Amino acid sequence: MDLKEIQNLIKFVSNSGVAEVKLEMDDVKITIRTTLESSAPELTYVQQMPAQAPAQQVIAAAPVAAAPPVAAAPVAEDSKFITIKSPMIGTFYRKPSPDKPMFVEVGTSIAKGDVLCVVEAMKLFNEIESEISGKIVKILVDDMSPVEFDQPLFLVDPS
Repeated sequence: MDLKEIQNLIKFVSNSGVAEVKLEMDDVKITIRTTLESSAPELTYVQQMPAQAPAQQVIAAAPVAAAPPVAAAPVAEDSKFITIKSPMIGTFYRKPSPDKPMFVEVGTSIAKGDVLCVVEAMKLFNEIESEISGKIVKILVDDMSPVEFDQPLFLVDPS
């Protein structure tokens, strides 16, 4: 089970109104707990048990608010800018490595599929690609900052 499937499962559970779901498959055990009335999100624990290796644990915050699973969503109805959000929890990097140039700057024109940044989660560096074409209007996160799931990263003018 990959990270995208786990994120989709978390979204599904939080939107369904169920307080807790336990899922056990061959090499994965997942427990997702959500709070319905509290504003503080519960933690989701994912324990992966590979054959003949110690168990690994992944901790991800379950979103409390029911939001559609979209990487790019409008900021407001009257705004023409699109927000690109973080698909995971981790550390945000604007460069592929310390000695390389930034992926994008304010004013950079981007196309669908262009790498915008890297989010490091559990020693894995995940390239975040644009799902839209446009121009970077604002970068909302500082380099080497921690980011949460669904946190806005960039504002893009699609025109």
